[in-house]
Amino acid sequence: MPHVITQSCCSDGSCVFACPVNCIHPSPDEPGFATAEMLHIDPVACVDCGACVSACPVGAIAPDSRLSAEQLPFIEINAGFYPKREGKLPPTSKLAPVPEAPHVDTRGGRPLRVAIVGSGPAAMYAADELLTQSGVQVNVFEKLPTPYGLARAGVAPDHQATKRVTDLFDTIGARRDFRFYLNVEVGSDLTHDELLEHHHAVLYAVGAPTDKRLDIEGMDLPGVATATEFVAWYNGHPDFADLSFDLSGERVVIVGNGNVALDVARILTTDPDTLARTDIADHALAALRTSTVREVVIAARRGPAASAFTLPELIGLTARCDVVLDPVDHQRVRDDLAEATDDLTRRKLEILTKLGDSSAPITRPRIRFAYRLTPARVLGVERATGMEFQVTGTEEVVALESGAVLTSIGYRGMPIRGLPFDESAGVVPNDGGRVLDGDAPVRGSYVAGWIKRGPTGFIGTNKSCAAETVHSLVADYNAGLLAEPGHRPSALDRFVRGRQPKVVDAAGWRAIDAAEVARGRGERPRVKFTSVDEMLRVAASAPAEPVHRRILAGLLR
Repeated sequence: MPHVITQSCCSDGSCVFACPVNCIHPSPDEPGFATAEMLHIDPVACVDCGACVSACPVGAIAPDSRLSAEQLPFIEINAGFYPKREGKLPPTSKLAPVPEAPHVDTRGGRPLRVAIVGSGPAAMYAADELLTQSGVQVNVFEKLPTPYGLARAGVAPDHQATKRVTDLFDTIGARRDFRFYLNVEVGSDLTHDELLEHHHAVLYAVGAPTDKRLDIEGMDLPGVATATEFVAWYNGHPDFADLSFDLSGERVVIVGNGNVALDVARILTTDPDTLARTDIADHALAALRTSTVREVVIAARRGPAASAFTLPELIGLTARCDVVLDPVDHQRVRDDLAEATDDLTRRKLEILTKLGDSSAPITRPRIRFAYRLTPARVLGVERATGMEFQVTGTEEVVALESGAVLTSIGYRGMPIRGLPFDESAGVVPNDGGRVLDGDAPVRGSYVAGWIKRGPTGFIGTNKSCAAETVHSLVADYNAGLLAEPGHRPSALDRFVRGRQPKVVDAAGWRAIDAAEVARGRGERPRVKFTSVDEMLRVAASAPAEPVHRRILAGLLR
């Protein structure tokens, strides 16, 4: 009864190091790890010990006998990653080599103090890596009153298993030498240089918060938005909660076919009664209940073999939704399959060949993949009424009527005040996480996550990315390259509260978290607060830590 990794795999890699027979690959030290769509358990080598189940932060692993019908394809996907061995047991080792934690050479009993800007997965994994050592203090700064970034506001509400990674982050945040400073915006409330006055180093893990934009006519029309805005809206992000989306038309066009596009299409076509059991924002659920959308077209510039979505997400989509192709795209899929040599591409194409035909009657809201369509312009005068495409590589023009147009062509990082920025790549230039100005390192400045490497990988990919940055930071500290802070640790709390009196600490976040869960009344995981004012009112209700204890904690840190 071998174990199987399923769709919600986040590529964290914790399972790799827990496995006693080294049967989970690719591992973080292998070349394919950074680009792998998921990890895979070798069914021949697996000894059914269950260690990986306990290690997985998102509950993605189960025995093959306990999989749902939707998960059964992952038995073959896991096995298919490994070459056929004619029944021979593969060579194994006792454990996969666990990367060594960076050893911190503290000076004179004074701790290494690190500020992390951002609180998403890259930030929390960096904090975890730093706090494997004693003599380290981590302060995390986040502009929202709630932490965890895209793990909270980016993961689709019907992917609750993936959101379970926040349980791990809660554990990290409960450590004695970790402190949250939420509702504090670095660059506005505090500056980079001021953080360096209180820390040896500042590590930015701020993600890639903006979208790449299509440069075509009509993009400024009402009815045109980005998938990122739509995702933030249905996830209750306070900066996007007041947006409105017109779902009164029968069709929505999404430009781009990555995983985010699939998330948006799935939410638009899922029965609202099903979504009502998730943590989707109430305003989004109300809008979806009155939606008249019957079809979502996911349009891609290239052909089926170049589809940007991952195989696990495609399997999940086709198991839950009606997904169809036009006859011309069915032929394109068959043509690409005949020429495909890559196993992963072949698996995607084989699933696409089994999709229904778009000529069939629409019995419930459906999704249609459309290929080789290059966006030409948004149609409409006072608002968007459709999208005009040019068939890629030809002069042929195709127009699709649509009540709304969403673009999903990738994310982009934003410049950070006080640091260099690579406009073409949308990242902060760096070497192993060390910020570079030309060829010279910027002392005390580091990056991790998407602002470091660009918008690639999955939640768990940030773990190895953050570990690399932390190793660079600690090496610089041990070499004496980081300046000593100009203030005692106890001065930071007073300084931050002087700049932002409404700072939310860990107790305030716990109060928000508990209140959201209580609002779910056991029927939903939580009902989110969608305004900063609401969050601050709830956070203010948390029992205040006595001043003398806060001062004592600062002295002990």
